[in-house]
Amino acid sequence: MENHLESTRLYLRELAEDDWQAVHEYASLEIVSRYQPWGPNSEEESRAFVDTVLLDASKEPRSRFVFAIVLSESEKLIGAGEFNVQSIANRVGEIGYIVNPAYWGQGIATETARRLVEFGFSELGLHRIYATCDPRNIASQKILEKIGMVKEGLMREDLLMKDGWRDSLLYSVLEQEWREMEKGFADPIALIKCGKND
Repeated sequence: MENHLESTRLYLRELAEDDWQAVHEYASLEIVSRYQPWGPNSEEESRAFVDTVLLDASKEPRSRFVFAIVLSESEKLIGAGEFNVQSIANRVGEIGYIVNPAYWGQGIATETARRLVEFGFSELGLHRIYATCDPRNIASQKILEKIGMVKEGLMREDLLMKDGWRDSLLYSVLEQEWREMEKGFADPIALIKCGKND
């Protein structure tokens, strides 16, 4: 299934094999992987990431969707958004996103996260969508709150990082909450309020 998700200033398309160089441009930066268990990437690691994404996209049933974030005006790939179906039976999915720091502070991550949530509810028919983030990552917390997610709490030492165990904040939004938020907005993207740190 080929997916192409339009948004206001950007679109999300399936990652392609020759995208690895654009991915490496940001994945090789320490600031990008600061709150992640991976990175900074070598060229080999960035290539391997794209290869794994392409392999996962061919699986049936498909549970992983990784999209290139592309600016509509310039056609430049500036990041990636990911959607993982965690439970088909319980209709649960998880979102994640990463943006080249040259484009931070422009609302790109917020717009991407919101489009991923819309994809999960409207196109995959899920009931609950969640995201996690490092408690130190204030910018990501603000993004998740802007798109209507509710902070459920703290998961203790649930992720093994390069320097030890990390806690994670858990955020989620339910299908009925999403539908309520959409009411009164002809364009769901109009709900986005761009902040300084996203």
